[in-house]
Amino acid sequence: METTFDSDKRKLLSVASHASIFLSQLVLSAGVPLAVMVLSEDSVTKENAKEALNFHFNMWLYSVLLIIPAWLIIGLPLVALLGLVQIILPIFAILSSVTSPDGTFRYPFIFRPL
Repeated sequence: METTFDSDKRKLLSVASHASIFLSQLVLSAGVPLAVMVLSEDSVTKENAKEALNFHFNMWLYSVLLIIPAWLIIGLPLVALLGLVQIILPIFAILSSVTSPDGTFRYPFIFRPL
């Protein structure tokens, strides 16, 4: 039995998952994609939420790993690059979710523990 899903709802939940990174670096911002992943019945929305959650985990990991080099000044360009990545990639994910709601945006260069 194939079920159809509301395209607008799919877009909204996928965009909310990817945009949650803009809330903060705190664990609370990961609650949005986690809630979408747990509560949604749509497989595409779940995949987008899982990808957004993996992106959160990777940004936290990279931030922690860059704390010591940043204190030693050698990591400042890397911290700046990480900041740009944290802004630009979610914007691409949001645009991808709006323009092609039937697909999942895959963040490049991240580990996917989920």
